[in-house]
Amino acid sequence: MPNVDLSSLSSHLKTFTMEKVLAAVLVLLVCLLVIKVVTRLTEKLLGRVKRLDPRMNRYALTALKAVLYILTALIVAQSLGIPTTSLVALFSVLSLAVSLAVQDVLGNVAGGIVILFSKPFQIGDYIETDAVAGTVYAIDLTYTKLDTPDGQRVLMPNSTMADSKIVNFTELGTRRIDLAVTASYDDAIQTVRAALLAAVEATPNILPDPAPAAVVTNYGASAIEYHLRCWSKVDTYWDARNTLMEEIKASFDRRGVTMTYNHLNVHIMENETNGLL
Repeated sequence: MPNVDLSSLSSHLKTFTMEKVLAAVLVLLVCLLVIKVVTRLTEKLLGRVKRLDPRMNRYALTALKAVLYILTALIVAQSLGIPTTSLVALFSVLSLAVSLAVQDVLGNVAGGIVILFSKPFQIGDYIETDAVAGTVYAIDLTYTKLDTPDGQRVLMPNSTMADSKIVNFTELGTRRIDLAVTASYDDAIQTVRAALLAAVEATPNILPDPAPAAVVTNYGASAIEYHLRCWSKVDTYWDARNTLMEEIKASFDRRGVTMTYNHLNVHIMENETNGLL
């Protein structure tokens, strides 16, 4: 840890003169003018970079102002005859103490900067992470707020978000509906496939391109497993999926397709000598 000589600093405060004070005030005014000019120029330059998020621009300007104000304090101190080495050492001690106290917060800030710069998602996108899935409500510097389908608002630390696998369902504009359905071995495959595709045709908000598909995926112990795949717009995905689930049952009933389920058959056999077994 750097050695801060506060006694030396206090001794220099006793040597102030009116000339030094006036010179320091003039230097301060010049520095404030320079800060204003540099800030405006930086703001214009950042505004031309279309990729940067507007919030990222604000955070960058705030950081730049903080650095410029620290430099201004050092320059004014130098004009007053105060040794800047002592001030630099003092700032170092304070910054170290603050960084240790808010280590987790700084990690979230770093994660927020990564998210705002790389833009893996935007406000309104439906995303899924390792821990939660929901619609992005807000992206702050430390937390990302998600609204889950069950009506909860979850605040995820940005450090966790930056390290997680993120699936963005909104980015491409469309989303695939993928349903697994079972049918009896007694039902012809072509009949079941036709019933599934008919259910798709009866469901609103299903896109014709890519074309819907119904395929056999597994021969189970008591049923054949089919997968129905079709596409919908992101904003109508859940309505289309829920309606399609209902239409599949109705389509199976119209065509006499048996939708199997787990059940237990008990066979009672009669023995001629001992009665029932």
